[in-house]
Amino acid sequence: MDPQDSELRLFELVYLSIHDVGRSVNLNELRRAISHAAALDSKLGKTPAFRRDTPTSLSLPRPLRFPLDKAKADGLGKLLGEAKVYDDGAITVTIRARERLHLADLGRLTRENIVVDQEKRYSLEDWAKELFRRVLEMVAPAVIDPVPEERRDCESNLAFCLLECPEGPEAYLASHRETAAALLVGADEGAYLHESQISAALGRPFSYSTGDLAVFDMDRCLIIDPNGDYEDILLIVEHANYRLLELRALDRLLDFRLEEAEKDLTDYGRLIGKKRLKRKFHRNRFISNVPVPMHEPVKQGKPGQKKRVTAPMAKFARIQSLRFEALFILENLENSSKIIGDYYLGQIYDRLCAIFNTDGWSRSVERRLDVLSSVYDMAKTDAAERKMLMLEIVFIVVCVVFPALQIWQALVLR
Repeated sequence: MDPQDSELRLFELVYLSIHDVGRSVNLNELRRAISHAAALDSKLGKTPAFRRDTPTSLSLPRPLRFPLDKAKADGLGKLLGEAKVYDDGAITVTIRARERLHLADLGRLTRENIVVDQEKRYSLEDWAKELFRRVLEMVAPAVIDPVPEERRDCESNLAFCLLECPEGPEAYLASHRETAAALLVGADEGAYLHESQISAALGRPFSYSTGDLAVFDMDRCLIIDPNGDYEDILLIVEHANYRLLELRALDRLLDFRLEEAEKDLTDYGRLIGKKRLKRKFHRNRFISNVPVPMHEPVKQGKPGQKKRVTAPMAKFARIQSLRFEALFILENLENSSKIIGDYYLGQIYDRLCAIFNTDGWSRSVERRLDVLSSVYDMAKTDAAERKMLMLEIVFIVVCVVFPALQIWQALVLR
């Protein structure tokens, strides 16, 4: 046997891309809209069977699943696609391919334009984006409060699953350390990684039995399991990436709100010094050139008319609503999957969250929420103090000046 042929192994490549498309998706409406959904009833809402010491209380969201367009890829053969739509506004596009390959060839195949569809060529990443575009066209009518295209983001993960390993996972990984580490970190061919980088990439493997092994990095993972029993691991990887995606989207939204708050308070301070302040705040509205947030509906006015934006005091209720909504999103992210505990899949989830630094993102979101709330509270307190001052002046006029005038008039008339 040719030594090169002995290095050919059966691999499955699984590319996951997770997209946040809106506040939620009406799955019942979407199921009625998809013509072939009735034929997929056996697949709707099903999740992989959890074993490996996983508690029976583990509860994960159940998506609507349907197949996507097939394609062919040079060096990978047939590509199979699947979409999963979650009711909390997430869409996952999954691309799979099985082929006998050398480990060293996997990195090249993930970078080159190998996918052929309708006389066009795509990389795996670009093909996943094209599939997502097709899915979104179908799902869009059922999306509630959609995210604008310019602010839409996604997280992706590429899993290299080895299905042939007669020498054992640990022995295989030890004999291919440099190649496996370069594959995990996405290094180019010919890059000679330092031993410290190799150790960092391969230093935290997970094994449930002597026949399987999994190693994780920021956006890639290597799974060795001749039995092909890794669907639950891929599902945990998907949910960890979705948690990161939601935290990033929420952090970006709060950044936008802080910029808006700065503009509001600048205009508020300018208005305080104007003589017409009393009349303007009596109406509780003012004319401003501050842009209206892209995700909020804009009332159409007459041509050439300036946009009428509510004063900072009128925005308190909306900001408080945003704060409560963000807190609920954080709570749901923590509790939606209930991946809590020292069991195998829980350990993998904790490892992925540590790699993604989701705790740091959560602290960043909470800090922005506190800053946003305190900034508007300062303006609200200032407005309240001014109102109290006006009330005190009115009280003095009513209780002191008016009686004094009446006494003076009585004395004069006498």
